[in-house]
Amino acid sequence: MTEQQLPSAIRAFVDSTNLGDSDGFVAAFAPDAYLKDMSREFHGRDGVASWNKTDNIGRQERFEVLSVRAGDAPDEYVVSVAVSGNGYNGPADFAFQLSGGLISRFVIS
Repeated sequence: MTEQQLPSAIRAFVDSTNLGDSDGFVAAFAPDAYLKDMSREFHGRDGVASWNKTDNIGRQERFEVLSVRAGDAPDEYVVSVAVSGNGYNGPADFAFQLSGGLISRFVIS
């Protein structure tokens, strides 16, 4: 799978981050989404919006997709990225679970 083959919700996640589009970013997630950033957990779109404000678009983060692979379960993907901005800078693996075309689970490792 290549970057061009990213599922639409994951593409929206990357593109909206890079464009600074918070509404588009949050809209890529299911209403009951789960987000885990190392040891911190966030729930629902309000939690996603909170994390986005403090750790993502709020820090002018940018993602460059390095690789994409299917996970072990259906609709599961692991995306390796290079992160830059005013927060964390460096490589990261993002694990996504999709449901109904939206991100239902997002875990950073």
